[in-house]
Amino acid sequence: MKERWNLCIERINEIQSDESVGIKWGSYFREVASFVLNVAALCEVEESYFETEPQKREKKPLFTGESQAVWNKASVDKLYDGLREENYVNSYLNPDYAASCFGTRIGQLLSFVYTEMYTLPVYAAESDLFEILIRMEWFVELFCIFSQTEYDTEKPENENEDALEQSVWECCYYFVSDYYDVEAEKRVGEKVEPAFDFAYRLIMEADLSNPDYLYRYGEPITDNEIASVKLFNKMSDEELQKMADTYTEGYRIGFIKGNKDLSIKKVVNIVYPIGFEKVVKLAIANFEKMGLKSTLMRSAHSIFYKRIGGTTGYYSTSINRQFDYDHREDDALFLDKKLMNRKLEVLKEAYIKYEDISKKHAGPAVIEVFGEKNFSPIDKKSACHYSDKQQELVTAHAIASGKIINTYVPGEERSFTIIAFPIAEIGPDYEAIMKETIALNTLPYQTYEDVQQVIIDALDQCEYVRVLGMNGNKTDIKVKLCKLKDPAKMTKFENCVADVNIPVGEVFTSPVLKGTNGVLFVKRVFLNELSYDNLEVVFKDGMVADYNCTNYPEEDKNKKYIKDHVLHHYDSIPIGEFAIGTNTTAYTMGRKYGIEDKLPILIAEKTGPHFAVGDTCYSHAEDVAVFNPDGKEIIARDNEISLLRKDDEKKEKAYFQCHTDITIPYDELGQLYGVKENGEQVMIIENGRFVLPGTEMLNEAL
Repeated sequence: MKERWNLCIERINEIQSDESVGIKWGSYFREVASFVLNVAALCEVEESYFETEPQKREKKPLFTGESQAVWNKASVDKLYDGLREENYVNSYLNPDYAASCFGTRIGQLLSFVYTEMYTLPVYAAESDLFEILIRMEWFVELFCIFSQTEYDTEKPENENEDALEQSVWECCYYFVSDYYDVEAEKRVGEKVEPAFDFAYRLIMEADLSNPDYLYRYGEPITDNEIASVKLFNKMSDEELQKMADTYTEGYRIGFIKGNKDLSIKKVVNIVYPIGFEKVVKLAIANFEKMGLKSTLMRSAHSIFYKRIGGTTGYYSTSINRQFDYDHREDDALFLDKKLMNRKLEVLKEAYIKYEDISKKHAGPAVIEVFGEKNFSPIDKKSACHYSDKQQELVTAHAIASGKIINTYVPGEERSFTIIAFPIAEIGPDYEAIMKETIALNTLPYQTYEDVQQVIIDALDQCEYVRVLGMNGNKTDIKVKLCKLKDPAKMTKFENCVADVNIPVGEVFTSPVLKGTNGVLFVKRVFLNELSYDNLEVVFKDGMVADYNCTNYPEEDKNKKYIKDHVLHHYDSIPIGEFAIGTNTTAYTMGRKYGIEDKLPILIAEKTGPHFAVGDTCYSHAEDVAVFNPDGKEIIARDNEISLLRKDDEKKEKAYFQCHTDITIPYDELGQLYGVKENGEQVMIIENGRFVLPGTEMLNEAL
């Protein structure tokens, strides 16, 4: 491997002056070669680091003077210059620019290759030279295709281009196919095996009061990450401990409320924003007291396990969200059934290798951030897009991979928690908003538990709930509720306080699909970091029957936007949850600082009634009995779709591997009331205010 490394470096150096590919392609290869060599210059090339399994490498201190000096602001910022918005327009990373230079198809392929090269800095930071090596070899192979191509002068130019395009495509296809097993094994290992400890050692070894440590991640570092470190430096030890305790205690309580045994678990996967290391370090200590070791993996970024619309590990703020959006479906270049089956095979093999530790995995503990500037993406024709057949493959893969994961990390035995905090980009009130968010996350749960029980007791008597919008909101929907065989022991809604979803403030249920009909409408909402204007979803017997928004002038673009990002490429998905958010304090905080459109789903869902499309809140754990604090069992854990898991012929259709909450804010809510079998109405909210006796205190914050 060391010999391969040296040969690659030598050849890529030659590429910078090699003119064999001509003017048309030469500029691209010189630019990419220069980038690769800049990354390689930051690598510590030692023989022991060429081992293929990172957990077996000799553990070196991450913060020796010489090592840390290399990973500084100047060196890291330079690596990501081509990705910055001001340079992106005329960069080969931009599929529009690449297509204008090379034609659509080869432009897409070469833009994808360059995008994959932008994963190299993080591997260099981890001294994972194997990951860098296989990409360098791939790049050299690609250059050879261009330099050795001989054009047949008797053939039309387009036929020569077609032959070249096919060769480039095969080079990309087999690179991805050949290394899927290695990448899947590594990814699963990082998730479940504490021996993959790059981030853990960084947190434990670094001087967390000095923001310089941030650059050791190899990620692009923005003002957000630096401001987080500086703010936490100003906070007292007690404040930081309170943040960590709220986070980890919610995780522990989630196991208790879910009737799950935490004592049989040994590992927790911490997902966090870079810059929050002081809080994470305290959380690690808290989890250790629970008997849990922490795994900390980097958020997905490579073609092998890229995921759009959510974080899967530690992450920094994106410096170019349009770039992320442009390349979200790059695997459309070569995704076929053969490749999908290989992905599933190697995923299963990876979990088999880590089977023992996987079964002891307790689930993720997630810290999210909010406050990024609003983003409305440009949907470029030159960007890769899944065909209808590929969308079916993506959907099938999501279902099958979810099943594999659930086999080795059983859903009925694991839990999770999610908490969110602001970042500096939210505006000049950042510190004040952080202070209020910390207070929001630690609201007295007993008060909310009592008030929410009043709502649950009222709705347990009802056959369905009707929700009507106001002030331009066109919502008019009827939500069918399950029946209680024994009201003294059973309930329809979960009384949700501060456990898996922090902060406090909602009651939720899984609606009966048949009989759930109507229109859900929101003037403006942000879902998975994407904005939607005048989002409208029509339900028929609990399934999405139609949808639209006004983001684009063309209706077909709006529908595709929703299908891709809300329906996750399915033709239809069910309503998986109906809930009433009761956290009026969160709603008021949003209005006070004008950040309603920046609140994450985690908080926004508590600021009004919301409807989730996709799986139920009990996905893969419906058979685990769950009880409210009053001792009643929550029986609305299933719907007609999730019950298909019990039918051998239809069980593959039981889950969608998605769950997206859509919230109606109080000021767009005209009425929310339950209806009993005799037709009597039980009004819960009217004109944006709680009117059910016993819930009046919720209006105080309003």
